[in-house]
Amino acid sequence: MLDVRELGLEGLLEIVPKRHGDARGYFSETWNAERFAAAGIDLNFVQDNHSYSAAGGVLRGLHYQLPPRAQDKLLRVLRGRVFDVVVDIRRSSPSFGKWSGLEISAEKGNQILVPKGYAHGFVTLVPDTEILYKVTDTYSPQHDRSIRFDDPAIGIAWPSLAGDFQLSDKDRKAPLLAAAEVFP
Repeated sequence: MLDVRELGLEGLLEIVPKRHGDARGYFSETWNAERFAAAGIDLNFVQDNHSYSAAGGVLRGLHYQLPPRAQDKLLRVLRGRVFDVVVDIRRSSPSFGKWSGLEISAEKGNQILVPKGYAHGFVTLVPDTEILYKVTDTYSPQHDRSIRFDDPAIGIAWPSLAGDFQLSDKDRKAPLLAAAEVFP
């Protein structure tokens, strides 16, 4: 059983799988192709990625892959909490350049489905945060792109801890949306 909620941008969903718990802990089915397809989410995931961040304030993103290697992503937090951000990068979309944010945590067990055509990123809200995400195409360096996390044209309202983000060189040097190669 899934609780599925739209997040204001086309195809962007929060998914909360049911947890079955007792005194020992809980069990949750985080991916089941048949159940997800019955909920209108029919995807073929081909790669799982696991990300660990030692500190709070680690920002990763905004990342995406261009066609023909674009990826849908299903992301969940195994330990810790993140503020997850998605930006519409489809030039033909009425919501081009708009963003949506959602806190995802191990405690809540929620997930976010990020469709192709969106840039994705997150900032860790606590130390020792682990994330697992499924993608519908494998990593392709030739199609990999980034957009600046602090692009004023997008105006993402990152959490207040954001004053001292830890960024990779790739993310620090990413272009603004206006100069980025994006979806048609």
